[in-house]
Amino acid sequence: MMIAIPDVLKAEDVARVRAMIDGADWIDGSATSGAQSALAKRNAQLPEDSDVARVAGTIVLDALAASPLFVAAALPLKVFPPLFNRYAGGQAFGMHVDTAIRIRRGSDFRIRSDLSATLFLEPPEEYDGGELVIEDQFGVQSVKLPAGHMLLYPASSLHRVEPVTRGTRTASFFWIQSMVRDDNARRILFDLDSAVQSVATTQGQGDAAVVQLTGVYHNLLRRWAEV
Repeated sequence: MMIAIPDVLKAEDVARVRAMIDGADWIDGSATSGAQSALAKRNAQLPEDSDVARVAGTIVLDALAASPLFVAAALPLKVFPPLFNRYAGGQAFGMHVDTAIRIRRGSDFRIRSDLSATLFLEPPEEYDGGELVIEDQFGVQSVKLPAGHMLLYPASSLHRVEPVTRGTRTASFFWIQSMVRDDNARRILFDLDSAVQSVATTQGQGDAAVVQLTGVYHNLLRRWAEV
């Protein structure tokens, strides 16, 4: 399932994060890539162990926890501490699949990367190119979102970042281990949860059908979740 989540960061929070990261020391983005990805990756990145990345990442994590849409779509068990990258001057990231297991450097923190996330931190009119292109079961999707909006998509999908030919594309990126490993199962749960919330809005939370459907949702989650 691929879903755009609007306003994960409000404008003032985007500004806070950008004020922190823009003046920091950036390194070659291949530092966090596997051997294959490093061949296709041309960008700059904040060191994942830098204080700036840690503080800015905390702002992102707090925003994710406050986003009902993110929680419903991802059913997160673990979230990799957010990283930050930028592209300029023709930089790009060729077609690749994200590493299945992500390990945070200098720690024993590791996750299975079920979902990838890109949180855009630059208004789209400020740069040319830089689209996130994803190949999924429905074809090729090209995405470029407003600052503060985030795209959530299966980490198993082929994807790339198109060359940035004007301006700078700045973003946060990270991975999520979901309580529900299977993407199709997550989609069913998300669709069911959305339908339950829609019915509850018109009929009320105490409506018999809402109560029954809520029970179905939790019984399916109980069957599929790994915690």
